Amino acid sequence: MKILVTGVAGFIGSYIANALSKDNHEVIGIDNINSYYDVGLKYARLKNAGIDEEKIKDNEFVQSEKHPSYRFQLLDITDRERLQTLFENENFTHVVHLAAQAGVRYSLENPYAYIDSNIVGFINVLEACRHYPVNHLVFASSSSVYGANAKIPYSESDRTDSPVSLYAATKKADELMAFTYSKLYGIPATGIRFFTVYGPWGRPDMAPSLFMSAILSGKPIKVFNHGNMERDFTYIDDIVQGTLKIIPSPPQQAIPYAIYNMGCSAPVKLMDFIETIEKVTGKAAIKEMAEMQPGDVVSTYADTSLLEKDFGYKPSTSIETGIHRFYEWFVRYYQ
Repeated sequence: MKILVTGVAGFIGSYIANALSKDNHEVIGIDNINSYYDVGLKYARLKNAGIDEEKIKDNEFVQSEKHPSYRFQLLDITDRERLQTLFENENFTHVVHLAAQAGVRYSLENPYAYIDSNIVGFINVLEACRHYPVNHLVFASSSSVYGANAKIPYSESDRTDSPVSLYAATKKADELMAFTYSKLYGIPATGIRFFTVYGPWGRPDMAPSLFMSAILSGKPIKVFNHGNMERDFTYIDDIVQGTLKIIPSPPQQAIPYAIYNMGCSAPVKLMDFIETIEKVTGKAAIKEMAEMQPGDVVSTYADTSLLEKDFGYKPSTSIETGIHRFYEWFVRYYQ
């Protein structure tokens, strides 16, 4: 397979590109390396894959020093012409689209960043797949599309028309656009609704990193909704394994489109999550109780029966194991 992976300086993208390269697939990774969070972490992820920061220049490929089959290019998916040229020149067989403006709360303050990246950027990817056909487009959706759905666990057949953040609305829009392109142009497309992904190299704006950093430095952590929250935390290695099963398997139905939940299907209460970090680090958290934040939901909980039926796969890493691995990396990287 010759695979384009977008968002390779991001958390999930960096893992997927590494895994595909190790399996000797030809990989081209692109990213705009924006400053939504520390670009140093993004460059460090690229370095971990053998991409030298000093060699990164606009519109030039950088060959990985670790993986002979992996090249990187600094490219923004909102640049329609350059993206089309890349597709024209490279003849991809598969696309794994993970580039997006992430973050629920940030979308309340910077809405245009989400429209530009998640809507305009994604239509550019779809158009490129239309004009330069690929065997399979796999794209990142999010558990946030379920909004404040009271029915749990969340099933792919549940209604997803009541998002509580612009981020969630853009992810739902991506699903609708992908379905339309599958129906109109026969593009095989699969969306994956990821559930609270965490682990080494994770985003610093997410709860695991924020809590770990604060607890280790003796600073208070904000516990929203007074701790009455739970999340279906999913370890990064499980996400990678599941995604690698989906990439070579495009949907076979008349409209070649599918959506899958990918989560542990075992939600963890926020207070239990904090307690696990306390046990792993040997330090007590200083808790500041706070009200619910706009755009947040009380609970996420994945029904993964469809993923299990079609691929025989279900994420299974326990929160204790995942947090321990995350802690070991966190100390090495930050301290």
